[in-house]
Amino acid sequence: MHPDQFERSEESEGVGGVGGACEAGAARLAQLYAWAEAEALRTVEWYLADRLWKRRAARLARAGTVAGLACGVALPLLGAGLARWGFLALLGAAVCVGCDRYLGLTSGWMRDVATAQAMRRRLTELRYDWVAEEVREPEGPGEAAERRLAVLRRFSEDVTELVRTETAEWMREFGAGASAGAADRPPAAEGDQPRRYRVPGEHPMRPSMPRQRPGEPPRP
Repeated sequence: MHPDQFERSEESEGVGGVGGACEAGAARLAQLYAWAEAEALRTVEWYLADRLWKRRAARLARAGTVAGLACGVALPLLGAGLARWGFLALLGAAVCVGCDRYLGLTSGWMRDVATAQAMRRRLTELRYDWVAEEVREPEGPGEAAERRLAVLRRFSEDVTELVRTETAEWMREFGAGASAGAADRPPAAEGDQPRRYRVPGEHPMRPSMPRQRPGEPPRP
């Protein structure tokens, strides 16, 4: 083989190897983008599904509260014999309010909606950023891949932060009801000491003083 032909074949093989590596990297980035998008969509669907039953339960609790209050006020006015049923209706209204408050039904579905909307906005930003990176001219062979990888990393971190924030709010709200009783108790004063009860017939103890030695008489 002529030396010039050998050099041209080596150059073509080198270009083909670099091109194959770039194509393989682009394919992996595309797979990573598809995975990140699918995970975000799955998380949004989970929050929307969780919102449905919480919203229905919250509506039932509110309807029960309104019905219980109405019956509790109206039944005693209809007759003295219906007063006890009015008390039971008021008790049912209080139970509905307690279930909505301590189970976090109303606040839960509102929190789910807010988180799902935030994830959708972040997913839309990811799509625009990804298209912008595709149409941008790369300045170096690996610069485009690094920028796209940075875009995906920021997106994954933002989604994780949204989920973490929602979970922290749920834990704070769930623990607020359990710690309400402990927070309502007044703190003990600094000078409060447990009182000592004296047995009848027991004489109070006098403070012990050191015995002093009597003085010596004057010598003649």
